[in-house]
Amino acid sequence: MTVQIQIVTEDEAEIRLDRWFRRHFPGLTQGALEKMCRTGQIRVDGKRATAATRLAPGQAMRVPPMPAGPAPLAKPYDESAARDLQKLVIYRDDHIMALNKPHGLPVQGGPGIIRHVDGLLDGLRFGAADRPRLVHRIDRDTSGLLLLARTPGAAAKLAAAFRGRDVEKTYWAVVVGKPDPAAGLIDRPVARLTGGGRERTAIAVFGDPAASHAITEYETLDVVAKRFALLAMRPRTGRTHQLRVHAASMGTPILGDPKYGVEKSSAEGFSESLHLHARRLRFPHPAGGMLTLEADLPPHMRETFKALGFPAPQAAAPRRA
Repeated sequence: MTVQIQIVTEDEAEIRLDRWFRRHFPGLTQGALEKMCRTGQIRVDGKRATAATRLAPGQAMRVPPMPAGPAPLAKPYDESAARDLQKLVIYRDDHIMALNKPHGLPVQGGPGIIRHVDGLLDGLRFGAADRPRLVHRIDRDTSGLLLLARTPGAAAKLAAAFRGRDVEKTYWAVVVGKPDPAAGLIDRPVARLTGGGRERTAIAVFGDPAASHAITEYETLDVVAKRFALLAMRPRTGRTHQLRVHAASMGTPILGDPKYGVEKSSAEGFSESLHLHARRLRFPHPAGGMLTLEADLPPHMRETFKALGFPAPQAAAPRRA
């Protein structure tokens, strides 16, 4: 085997370097990858990179000779956990599948992460020849809709839809405080910051070469005594932690988000879990038409909605038109 140069595609924007390698070379272990990064065998646009480096479309990846064969499934794959994952399926046809992902379950692996959706996808074949494929991601602490493709063709069409911004995403968020104005558009760039062994996203200055364009549309659905508000948030771009950072930038951090809300994001008597839920997806179905899916709230958000008196209608049935 020889050294290869591979180009990062549009649908791989902002993916971590280690996750990019797991996608393309499942036989590579995390330890081996980190050693290749330390020794300079792996480079991005000719420069050294770490496992946590975020990639951008068009970048050239130097790939040293890779081990062949699938990644070992002993640790991430667990039949009991896979059966639990099957219970999360809220929609399935011959082309796609949708899960209502619970808060706290990572979509993909990383340092210290053993159990994640990507490692359990073999348990979601339901008799199909192909292993389902992830076509987008939501944060570990965010609950709600996660879409999977059941065939390579469906995966390509869905990836193009997400890449072309043809997917309408609506999140529900409980925030601390009342946004002013009650509805609007947040157009503020964001940038990834590293330091102290941690990564976070922050509002950046327009024109900063390290910044990414980020736009979020929001609408206030309900307010309780100016202390809490229920927002519908619709990201027009897909940056890491975009909704969390944009909510905090208005002075109304999402309840249960200490990473971006500091002490203001917590409130006595309420769950400390993040109150951000991927409620609705509307997207082009690979077989034609537009499909709309909704996901019910997780338990901790149902309790908060009940305590605050927010309306919490059940998810609507799938609609394809």
